[in-house]
Amino acid sequence: MALKRSQAPAGTLVVLDHDSQILNGNPWGDPHRRKLAVWLPPQYGQGRRFPALYDLVGFTGSGLGHVGWKPFGDNVPQRAARLIHEGKMGPVIMVFPDCFTALGGNQYINSSAVGNYADYLTQEIIPFVDRNFNTLPSRDHRGCFGKSSGGYGAIVHGMKYSKYWGAVADHSGDAYFEFVYWHDWPNTLNELSKHRRPGRKEGDYDALASSRSRSLSAGLDDGRIQRFLKSVWKREKLSSAEVHCIMNLCMAATYDPDPKAPLGFRVPFNLESGEALPERWRRWREHDPINLIGRHRSSLKSLRGIYLDCGWRDQYHIHYGMRILSKRLAEAGIRHRYQEFDDNHSDVDYRMDVSLPFLYKALKPARGA
Repeated sequence: MALKRSQAPAGTLVVLDHDSQILNGNPWGDPHRRKLAVWLPPQYGQGRRFPALYDLVGFTGSGLGHVGWKPFGDNVPQRAARLIHEGKMGPVIMVFPDCFTALGGNQYINSSAVGNYADYLTQEIIPFVDRNFNTLPSRDHRGCFGKSSGGYGAIVHGMKYSKYWGAVADHSGDAYFEFVYWHDWPNTLNELSKHRRPGRKEGDYDALASSRSRSLSAGLDDGRIQRFLKSVWKREKLSSAEVHCIMNLCMAATYDPDPKAPLGFRVPFNLESGEALPERWRRWREHDPINLIGRHRSSLKSLRGIYLDCGWRDQYHIHYGMRILSKRLAEAGIRHRYQEFDDNHSDVDYRMDVSLPFLYKALKPARGA
C-alpha cells in the first residue's frame, strides 16, 4: 500500500543566496556564499508577522537536507505544515541555515579553528531573515531547535546567546562528554594510526620512545591528522569508522582551538600511546552543557521555553547526559520540559511533533498582536 502523505497546504519554500562576511576567510576555506532556505507558512502574505524557528541540523548535515524529499515520512516543512493544518501549532516561518564544514559539521559556536558560526547565525542570518521576511523581529518570538550537534547548538545558544532566542529545543544533544565522546577515541586513534609515519612494523616496539615526543604529549598533530584529512577529502564515500574519526577531530577543533598548533587545534589524547591529556580534556569539559548551567543560569531563566528529549537506547549514550542536564537545570530552578522515549539516536525527526508545538506555544504573539 502506498504511503499516504499529508494533504495539508504546503506553504512556500524560498532558497536564497547569502554572502557572509563573517565566514569569509574561515580556516578551512569553506564557502562564505551559501544557500539559505526559508519556509513560509500557507498564511504568509496576509499582512501578518510570524514567529521564526531556526533548524540547526546534526553532524554531517546541512539545512537544505531538511527540506528535501524524505521516504516514509515528512521533511521539516511538510511536518510544520501538517502540524499547523491539524491545529497543533500556529503558523511560523522556518529557517534552514547551512553550517557545513570541511570537518563534517558544526557545533554552532565560535572557534578560531572552524569559524565563527555563532556570530554567523546571530549577527548575519537573523538580521538577514528579519529584513527580508515578515517575522516578529524580537527574541521573544524567535527560537532554535536541533538534534545531536544541532541540539547541542540549541541549548548552548540558549545559554550564551539568549538575547537572540526566546525558546530552544534540544533533541539528543551532545552532553556529558565523558560518555558521548570518550568511548569513541580508541577508534579515532586507530584510524589516525593508519596515517602514521613511519608505518607500523611487526616486532619490538619502544613504547617509551614512541610516545614521549613533546608534540604528542601536548596534543599536537605529528602529521597523521593532516594525512587522514587529505585522504578522506579525496573520496566521496567514508567508512563509519572514518566518519566517527572526523567527528572527533571536528569536536577537537571546536572545543580546543589553538592558532599556534598544527591545523589550528589540539587533541585530548596522545596520538601514539592513547593516554588522556588532562589539560586538553579540561578544555573540552568547559564546553559541556552539563558544566555550563551555573554560569548561564540567568540567561536560561530568561527563556520562555526549554524543551529536551532523548531516546533511552541512544547508541552514543546521550540519554545519560540529558538526564544530568535536566537534573542540573532543576537544581538551578530553571523551568524546562524533558521527555524520554523508546528509541535510539537515529531517525527521530518524528519527535518534532512534540517540540515544534512546544516552541510555538512559547513564542506565539499575544492575541490581537
